[in-house]
Amino acid sequence: MEFEALKKVTATVLGMDPDEIGMDMTFLSDLGADSLDLYQILRGVEEETGLLMPTEGLEKITTVREAVEWIKKAGSPL
Repeated sequence: MEFEALKKVTATVLGMDPDEIGMDMTFLSDLGADSLDLYQILRGVEEETGLLMPTEGLEKITTVREAVEWIKKAGSPL
């Protein structure tokens, strides 16, 4: 669930096909996302999943896999 929501939102924010996004891709090098993009992605994931995502620690996320794990651990119901 988290990965699918993340792929969908990431693809929308970055203007790409969700099928191009893999778990081991980096946001900066592979996907070309900056910190503002990452913030928009996590806010979009909130809408998709109904989870409230804290922004603390967001700057430490570098890969899609890390983002999925962060969503699983940090997300709480809205």
